[in-house]
Amino acid sequence: MKPKRVSKIDYYLGIAREVSRRSTCWRRSIGAIIVRDDQIISTGYVGAPRKTKDSFDHGFCLRDKLGIPHGERYELCRSVHAEQNAIINAARAGVSLLGGDMYIYGTDFQTGLPINAFPCFICKKMIINAGLNRVICSTEDGGKKIFAVKLWIEEWQKGDILDDRHQYG
Repeated sequence: MKPKRVSKIDYYLGIAREVSRRSTCWRRSIGAIIVRDDQIISTGYVGAPRKTKDSFDHGFCLRDKLGIPHGERYELCRSVHAEQNAIINAARAGVSLLGGDMYIYGTDFQTGLPINAFPCFICKKMIINAGLNRVICSTEDGGKKIFAVKLWIEEWQKGDILDDRHQYG
């Protein structure tokens, strides 16, 4: 009897889940990895910029303290998103992301329950410009959703960047 192997998608989402455990956000634990040619080339998690205090160091979430709802006013957040950090970390290492896939796993920090770990509009724009092909996200029902970046581009060429169906927050 042949043992059952985990699929590549579940394998990489599992690694993104481990990366998410480094997050320093009181709201969400999110990890992202970028894979190109079946090799992990970058990782990132939600956290404050290097050498600065994160929300755990401060002991509170600034956006919670200001009463800002999820998905709004990201410029007031101490953290850099996991997707952004994965892209930035690749740049710091001089690694091209062209043609790669991003895997994003997320949970609610307070409950530990899975969330729809879909990128925000800012991250979507960065993903497009980084030249990634697909984004594979964990979902709140324990499943996954796969986005083709070229379809985001095509949709935005026809309409605008607003996508009410598949946005975090």
